[in-house]
Parts: sequence; C-alpha cells; structure tokens
Amino acid sequence: GPGRYLPFTSSNHLLPANSNIKMKTAAIVLSLAASAAAFAPVSVNKATTQISLSLDDMAGSTAPIKSFDPLSLATQGSEETLLWFRAAELKHSRVAMLATTGYIVQGSGIHFPGMLSKDISFESLSSMKPLDAWDAVPDAGKGQILLTIFIAEMISEAKGTHYTKGGSFPTIVFPPIDFSGVNAETMSKKQDSELNNGRLAMIAIMSFFAA
Repeated sequence: GPGRYLPFTSSNHLLPANSNIKMKTAAIVLSLAASAAAFAPVSVNKATTQISLSLDDMAGSTAPIKSFDPLSLATQGSEETLLWFRAAELKHSRVAMLATTGYIVQGSGIHFPGMLSKDISFESLSSMKPLDAWDAVPDAGKGQILLTIFIAEMISEAKGTHYTKGGSFPTIVFPPIDFSGVNAETMSKKQDSELNNGRLAMIAIMSFFAA
C-alpha cells in the first residue's frame, strides 16, 4: 500500500516503494538512451563535388588565353575526371603532331621507298588525302596499326600509379625519352610547349581532313 516502505541501500534510511520504482524506470530509460547513442550515426562531412584542382595548376595554361575552357569541362565531375581529360588531351596532342608532321612530309614528296603491299606503293599513298590513304591500306595493315596503338595504350595506362590517382601522366612509349635530368622550370616550359603545339596540331590535322 501507499504506506509500505522498502529498505534503501545499506543505510538505515527508508524510501517509499513507488519512488524506488520511478528510480528503476529512470535508470532503464537512461541505459537505453546510452545504448542508442552508441549506434547513432557519426556525423560525417559530405563529400564535396567542388574541384580543388584547376586548370591554372596544370601545364598548358599560358598566354595569351590562360585556362581556355568555354564549355566549362574542367568543372564537370571530380578531380579524377579533370585529370582524365588532361591525359586525353595530351594523347590526342601527340597523335595530332605525328599525323600533321607525317602529312606534311608526304605532301612534300618524301615517303618510304617500295611497296606497302603488292598493289599499293608508298608513293601512291603520299598523293592521297588522309582518309583516302587510310582506305587504301590493306586490312592486314590496318590491323597491325590498330594493334600497335592498343599495345601502346595498355603500356601507358598500366604503368605505375594511374594518373587519376596521383601518378604521372602518360609518357611517350616509343621511343622512350628520359627527362629525369631536366630541372623543374625547364620541364614546365617543355610541358607547356608540348600541349600548345599539340593543340595547334589538332586544328591543323582537322583542316587537312576537311580540305
């Protein structure tokens, strides 16, 4: 009944039974709250999509138009995406420089002697437009060219830490060139020159195709 008392701790004080029940209930609630807090999600900062790496931090940002990006491609995606774009630009620049040089050399009448196949001579290829020259190459020759490109791509992509993960950008597979003895300032200028010349070469080879 209301007048009934229960012993409280080891002392001689007495506590009403209903008060004892309230204390036990409070203890249980606090215990459950502590257990729930242990499994509560930890506050985690949300990953930001803002790119901390910019074109100004990369090679190729030179006068007269620095960081030329009219389509804002540099801000699309993550840093890995930007690094992939740069690697793609670098590879296309190198291919375009080789293609432009090759087209100019052939257009000047300089070509390999002999026959490419039993029906096609190198001299005849040098007088054709780029797409016509490619069509004239036998299928076996096209397959060898594409296989060589595939092998070079695999070698450059599989070498060391990938460039999207902090590794170096793809280097020239053949012939391999050692730039380890070049100081940082000179190397930066060479990288700027390579990209700027490659951009011009991409425009040049497209104009040759369209002519």
